[in-house]
Amino acid sequence: MVLGEIRTELERSGAPEPRWDEAPLGDLITHILAVYHQPLHEELPQLEAMARKVADVHRDKAPEMLSELLAVYVGLKEELETHMAKEEQILFPMIRSGQGAMAEGPVFVMQGEHEDAGNALRRLRSLTNDYTVPQEACNTWRALWHRLEALEESLHRHIHLENNILFPRALAS
Repeated sequence: MVLGEIRTELERSGAPEPRWDEAPLGDLITHILAVYHQPLHEELPQLEAMARKVADVHRDKAPEMLSELLAVYVGLKEELETHMAKEEQILFPMIRSGQGAMAEGPVFVMQGEHEDAGNALRRLRSLTNDYTVPQEACNTWRALWHRLEALEESLHRHIHLENNILFPRALAS
């Protein structure tokens, strides 16, 4: 819902999306950190708390699905936290310092981790039946499904910027 409101405001403002394929790499990294990493640092623990609550309260309604959903989500969360730390502490400083052409190894690792995150997102989508909220769902369960779907959408944009714009440009620099 919030993302929809933001999109609507951006469309109204007529502000074009920056050309990240032409912007300085430092500006793109700053954008990724502000728009994707910082919100994830806040959102990931909140989603875990919600997933645990839904699994605890409603385990009798869908025991296998909710248990697996929690396990997949916690694995994704831990992977993303470690992944972002590596980008923030190793890869992004390399790129900012002009050593992007020497970052082939770290980029390869990041791309593999992006693939792993994509697999986890596909599993979450499958477990939630494309984020279809069950009839018996409480408000927390409904909110969890909506926020997981928003997480997926945001991660796809985030990974696209890194895999298809930042990494190729950094390696070519």
